[in-house]
Amino acid sequence: MSTKPDTFYIQETLNGNVNAYAFLVEKYKQMVFTLSIRIVKNKEEAEEISQDVFVKAYTNLKNFKGESKFSTWIYKIGYYASLDTIKRNKRQLNPENIDEIYEGDIGVLQDALSYLEERERKNIIKKSLLKLNEDEQVILTLYYFEELPLKEISEVVNLSSDNVKVKLFRARKKLATILEHVIEPKTMNLK
Repeated sequence: MSTKPDTFYIQETLNGNVNAYAFLVEKYKQMVFTLSIRIVKNKEEAEEISQDVFVKAYTNLKNFKGESKFSTWIYKIGYYASLDTIKRNKRQLNPENIDEIYEGDIGVLQDALSYLEERERKNIIKKSLLKLNEDEQVILTLYYFEELPLKEISEVVNLSSDNVKVKLFRARKKLATILEHVIEPKTMNLK
C-alpha cells in the first residue's frame, strides 16, 4: 500500500492517470462490497452495485470537494445505491442467498475444530444481523466491521452523530437479545 493520501490519487485521476483511480478502487472495493451485501443480502447484486459505485464515483470525481474523506464519500454512494436496488426490486430478499464470501481467505487450517467453531459463531452472528432492520445492520457493520468513527457513519447515513449513537445503542441491545435467544437453546441442547 502507498503512504500517499487519497487526495493525491484523486488529483492524479483528474489529471488523466487512470492507474491512480485503479489504486483507489483496489483500496476501497472490499469495504463497498461488504456494505452492499449487508444491505441487499445477495452476492451478485452486491458485486454489481460495487462496480456501479466506482463507475459513478469516477464520473463524478470532479464534484468531490474533499470536505469529508474519500472513503466516506464512496461509502455514501454505495449506501444509496444499495437502497435504490432494494427499492427497485421491491421484493423481500432471501437471506439464504448470501454466499460465503471469504472462503478463499481461509488458508491452511491448523485446527479444524476451532475453524468450525469460529465459522459457526460467524454464521450465528450473520443470521442474527439479518433479523435487524437495514439501518441497524448498516450502522453495526460500519461501526464494528469497518471500524468507522461515529462522525463518518453519520455522514454516510445522513443522520446526526447523536442519532447514530442512539441507533447504535438500540441495535446492539436488539442484537444481544437475538443472540441470547439463539445461543441459549443451543447450549441447552448440549447438556
